[in-house]
Amino acid sequence: MSSEPSIFFADTNERQGSFLRRTFVLGGLTTIGGIALTARLAQLQVVQAGEYATLATNNQFNFRLVPPPRGRILDRNGVVIAGNRPSFRVLVVRDETKDLDQTLDLLGRLLPDTVERRRSIIRDVNAAPRFSPVPVKSDLTWEEFAKVNLYANELPGVMADMNEARYYPFGGSFAHVIGYVAKPNDRDIKAIEDRGEKVPEVLYNPGFRIGRQGVEKTFDTDLRGEAGGNRVEVDARGRVVAEDVGGSRPAVPGKDIVLTLDADIQNRALEVFGEEAGGCVVMDVRNGDILCMVSAPSFDPNLFVSGVPSPIYRAWADYERRPLLDKSVTGVFAPGSTFKPVTGLAALLKGADPDRRITCTGGFYLGRRFACHATHGSQDMRDAIKNSCNVYFMTLAVEIGPDAIAEAARSMGFGQTFDVGIGGQKEGLVPDRAWRRRNPVRGDGKWYPGETPSYGIGQGALTVNALQLAVYTSRLANGRKAVMPRLIKSVGGVEQPPSGEVRDLPYPPEMLAILREGMNRVTDVGGTGFRNSQLGLGAVRMAGKTGTAQTRNYGAGSRKGAGLPWSQKDHNLFIAYAPIDNPRYAVAVIVQHGGMGGGTAGAPRAREVMKVALLKDPEIRQRIEQEGFADTEDPGAHEANALGAAGSEATPAEPTAQGPAPAAAGPRPYLSEPRQ
Repeated sequence: MSSEPSIFFADTNERQGSFLRRTFVLGGLTTIGGIALTARLAQLQVVQAGEYATLATNNQFNFRLVPPPRGRILDRNGVVIAGNRPSFRVLVVRDETKDLDQTLDLLGRLLPDTVERRRSIIRDVNAAPRFSPVPVKSDLTWEEFAKVNLYANELPGVMADMNEARYYPFGGSFAHVIGYVAKPNDRDIKAIEDRGEKVPEVLYNPGFRIGRQGVEKTFDTDLRGEAGGNRVEVDARGRVVAEDVGGSRPAVPGKDIVLTLDADIQNRALEVFGEEAGGCVVMDVRNGDILCMVSAPSFDPNLFVSGVPSPIYRAWADYERRPLLDKSVTGVFAPGSTFKPVTGLAALLKGADPDRRITCTGGFYLGRRFACHATHGSQDMRDAIKNSCNVYFMTLAVEIGPDAIAEAARSMGFGQTFDVGIGGQKEGLVPDRAWRRRNPVRGDGKWYPGETPSYGIGQGALTVNALQLAVYTSRLANGRKAVMPRLIKSVGGVEQPPSGEVRDLPYPPEMLAILREGMNRVTDVGGTGFRNSQLGLGAVRMAGKTGTAQTRNYGAGSRKGAGLPWSQKDHNLFIAYAPIDNPRYAVAVIVQHGGMGGGTAGAPRAREVMKVALLKDPEIRQRIEQEGFADTEDPGAHEANALGAAGSEATPAEPTAQGPAPAAAGPRPYLSEPRQ
């Protein structure tokens, strides 16, 4: 019996059911995905359309910083002494050049001087942000500017434009006091970061400049202003194709700073130094305004704006008269006999009688002989100042001791710095017994008696700067107020106060009158400064004090400057105030290694500078004219007389300004001081 196979549909039905279930699941997922996609598209296109449109616009436009115009620096009469001028320049954009080396080769044919700076140009270009133009050369002549534009099609990534560059119209006259500007470097960035401050983005702009030294550095933030920006449209490669004027933001110029300086006095002061080195400061004795602060020789700060060529900078740095050093506040010197009124003041405070007479026999004896430059005979205090008698003031110094001298010196402005807006000031040294204990000579920390005679006549370890001498002279001339120097007149239109509180001098006015009477005699007939201190302005006369500070021990040798190397010659000093009967202005002049007496090297220079200050004062000029004196032509037209080396503007050079260091084995004897 045959049996037929049984047919079962269970497996088929199961497979079919599984297929249908998968179909429904996949279909459901597809439907859900489609719904989600549709919802997301709706959200993007409807709900968030504005947001993404803004992002797309931002990707299309870039915001490029625009450095602000730097604030100007002006003198007291509104004369611009640091400003901005138009400047043609050539820039390179690294990302738009096919071959940077080839581009620089082509530029070198058009602008040969860029070849010497090729390495630094490449370094700057590589360090700049993407698509940021980097200056290759500034201050192009019109011919150079036209030549670059003529070959623009052959120079991909190169552009020429016009910007503002810092400009110092008086060259070296104000170089030390206002400083200069230069490109920010890594040290500048690190200094800001170390202070915990955010580095302004504009500092990374290749064309931006910051202040270096002087007023430019101290008030850099005020002068810097606020950066603006241009909103530019860029293509897919980041290249600029258009500018969105409406989205740009103008830069805010920096604040103007007005100084108390007078450009005419400042220029004349540098002029009269000629080839000599030194410093000169002029102050108004009534309020402390600084009318002149000059260091000679000087340098041209305009060269720093685009970068000083290495050979020029090396020449400045290697020249023994060192033009880069500010000898009005940074250079310190022994004051010599200009310090003798301080010794006289200290003695008066100790009860000394100004009419007491001390006999000068040509030398002072204290274990050894300290020479005087002449045999003056019997001297009171007034005559001793007039004749600059060493014996008289050595005698007083030994009687009152170093501490009394130091106290009087500090009260007159020595041994301190002043907040006048210039950094790097040296406070000099006013020694006393406490200082000697901290700086022993033979290990015992004692002040030896032999140190005092030299101290009393402005030698030994004592050092000062020209600004301190001007403050000292101003306080002597004022007679009542301890005037403080002021250099910054206003910042952004806001008046600035003096560098400190102006207090009453702690001395009876009649005491200082005795010292002034002696200084009046210095510039009178027979005084050490008579010959070269005559102003020629009638009754308007100048009182002063000469000084010669030795820089070495002479022994049996000559101290005359003739034939000696420059660095071995004496320093020459002169301090003065005028008019005698109603003091207005004080001047301090230091001629470094001048090799002559203070009355020969310092006095004629002080005279010429003082004449400009007096003739620019309307009241004094009117007084002179009423008395019938015709010597009132333009102060700038006066030629220096008896100045030794004549010259117009000092050439760049940088002197070493240092006072004589105390001898290692003990106090240095002061042997003579001729030609005061």
